[in-house]
Amino acid sequence: MAFIRTISEAEATGKLREIYDGSMANRGRGYISNSMKAMSLRPEAIEAWQKLIAAVRAPMDTRRYELVTIAAAAALRCSY
Repeated sequence: MAFIRTISEAEATGKLREIYDGSMANRGRGYISNSMKAMSLRPEAIEAWQKLIAAVRAPMDTRRYELVTIAAAAALRCSY
């Protein structure tokens, strides 16, 4: 259980439901990421985050983005 209040997939309605459904369909993962659930009380924050990530990622090919992500996680000592 999270130490912050989140809205589960079953509880999601309105804009959050649309975001959750889109995330599951677009990524084909079949689940909602923890980072998305952490922002579930503010769907507009999820949309802003997705736009930021898209802007950062746009000029990079997939391989470079993945390498930068791994390098940043290693520098921060983050295994997540």
